Amino acid sequence: MSKVFSAHAVSVDGYITGRGPGPESGLGDGTMLFDWYFGGDTPSRVFDGFRLSAPSARVFDALAGRVGAVVAGRNTYEDSGRFGGGGPHPTAPLFVVSHRPAPEMTDRQTLVTTGVEDAVAAAREAAGGKDVGLMGGGVATEALKAGLVDEVILHQVPILLGGGRPFFQELPGHVRLRLVDAVPAPGVTHLHYEVER
Repeated sequence: MSKVFSAHAVSVDGYITGRGPGPESGLGDGTMLFDWYFGGDTPSRVFDGFRLSAPSARVFDALAGRVGAVVAGRNTYEDSGRFGGGGPHPTAPLFVVSHRPAPEMTDRQTLVTTGVEDAVAAAREAAGGKDVGLMGGGVATEALKAGLVDEVILHQVPILLGGGRPFFQELPGHVRLRLVDAVPAPGVTHLHYEVER
């Protein structure tokens, strides 16, 4: 059975964007969360143009290779320029969770208006046995609430942003995680957790 995981670049104080994210300003002043995508000399095998450090490339490409479909929230979709009509992954279809119409969707993008459970189910079907990646704090939180998340991966960047969109929204209770791996790399530490059930 495929797994569902959330993998985000995050500041030490827990933000996945800087201040002022939005359709016109992208991820706000938090773009330094992604400097490690381009700060190395090892090209990604999955994402054209990404040049990571060797340890980051190993982690990043292993995760990217698992993805068969992506579920994103509407804020992430809009803040990312609607992914230019594609998705955050070069080959995986995108499922966008929103209660509002999204008129400019392409054939690689599917709007799901009935909630994160239905979006994850549709993504699993489309993933062809591969895993489902989650993008956005709201989607990750709702999927955790529904018991759908198997793994949480934090690409923790050593910066305090002091504001922006937090990774997690309020949860109804504790979610226990078990550390599987921690990989230090230039400009980022990759923390891989399993969700305990």
